[in-house]
Amino acid sequence: MCFTPMENIVLFPSPGIGHIISMVELGKLFLTHSSSQASITILIPNFPFITGSYSSYISSISSSFPSITFLSLPSVPLLHGHPSNYENHQQLTFETLRNNNPNVLQSLQSLSVSSPISAFIIDFFCYPALEISQSLNIPTFFFFTSSASALAFFLNFPVFDKISSEPYRSLKVSFEIPGLFSVPADHMLEPMLDRGVSYYEFVKMAETLPKSDGIIINTFESLEVKAVMCLKQGICLPSTTIPPVYCIGPLIAKQGDNNVKNKDEDKHECLKWLDSQPSKSVVYLAFGSRGVFSKEQLWEIAFGLEKSGVRFLWAIRAPPSENKGDAFSHQLEPDLDSILPQGFLDRTKDRGHIVKLWAPQIAVLGHESVGGFVSHCGWNSTLEAIDAAVPLVAWPLYAEQRYNKISLVEVIGIALPMNEYEDHFVSSSEIEKRVKQILDSKEGDVIRKRMLDLKAKARNVLNEGGSSHVALTTLVESWKR
Repeated sequence: MCFTPMENIVLFPSPGIGHIISMVELGKLFLTHSSSQASITILIPNFPFITGSYSSYISSISSSFPSITFLSLPSVPLLHGHPSNYENHQQLTFETLRNNNPNVLQSLQSLSVSSPISAFIIDFFCYPALEISQSLNIPTFFFFTSSASALAFFLNFPVFDKISSEPYRSLKVSFEIPGLFSVPADHMLEPMLDRGVSYYEFVKMAETLPKSDGIIINTFESLEVKAVMCLKQGICLPSTTIPPVYCIGPLIAKQGDNNVKNKDEDKHECLKWLDSQPSKSVVYLAFGSRGVFSKEQLWEIAFGLEKSGVRFLWAIRAPPSENKGDAFSHQLEPDLDSILPQGFLDRTKDRGHIVKLWAPQIAVLGHESVGGFVSHCGWNSTLEAIDAAVPLVAWPLYAEQRYNKISLVEVIGIALPMNEYEDHFVSSSEIEKRVKQILDSKEGDVIRKRMLDLKAKARNVLNEGGSSHVALTTLVESWKR
């Protein structure tokens, strides 16, 4: 693929490190398939929470990829003042992104002075910016950071909205996605279960997605054959014309240098521990940057792991604070003695390892000792598991993850379900059952074989002639026209 001289591509991610990493990987992909004249500019809004956590990551990317420039946008006022006055992260995110439209306009105009902008690629949360870029006649594409089947789900939000005026939380119905499968109403995104401000933002976002020049998805066709077909043929949304869909994944951040050095002193402590464990013997439990549990649920996880007898590596975050404002600040390191059952750490010290807050996930999943992954069904984590061929236990917590669980378990076939009570609580016996099952059972073996097959397919799709490479070429040619 060859870009024209000074190809000028602008990317606009939403907050959340997972969204930013995916957008950066997209930018790196453009550079990989371009001449040295391509430049990538990533607009970073000044968000009123957790922005500091991005600084070290952005610095490392800037030093490694000089063709990628990060442009920080000025801060914008909040209508309701302090972040704690908002019903959830999503309401705050949508408002902040909408209020950034003047900053986006100024940035696009400024960046266009030296060279016309070839394409403006925006995260789906950033949908208000579409009217700005289209007013400047800039080809604009949405980047959907989740799966193709989740995109079909999102596109149907305006259809679901007309089914009932009742809150989804109280509905005992299922929503049908034409050509795919049905979704229980209580599997809807948490911010949409009650018809608050965020509910209508998501519906408006879904109405806006088809108005773009195309939708880029971080997936590959052989992973989601039916969902991709339904999107491309318009089966999943018969009443609306879906713009071209480009499956250009899997986009996965590469393992950091600190995780791949051979010297023991450079390794994360959990990787040293994994070195001492037998092959495929460890279950890894991690639930994303926002995955937190009540103390009661943490105890059930601990009891389940203890009774199972399996080896485990568990990334733990502190339970949610009763102070609403704390949800918008940096997470504190958990005090293990106060949140875990008394004596649990001593009783399991020979076969378990606890990591506070964060583990080097790509390195962990790629380790020979890891044989299973209890995951929140975040899409980045799912793609990382496929890349490492590690079978999943699906335990969704927030965002579109309950929907992802259906796809991963029932359609793609790479996960065992973690079954919950109606209040989403999971018992220690269920945890015990699933962590044993994923390591040593016929069901676990079937999933492991499926993962190995998908890993092999994923390694080829971005090579010349592969489906994602072809989609990327078609995408670039579309904005050149």
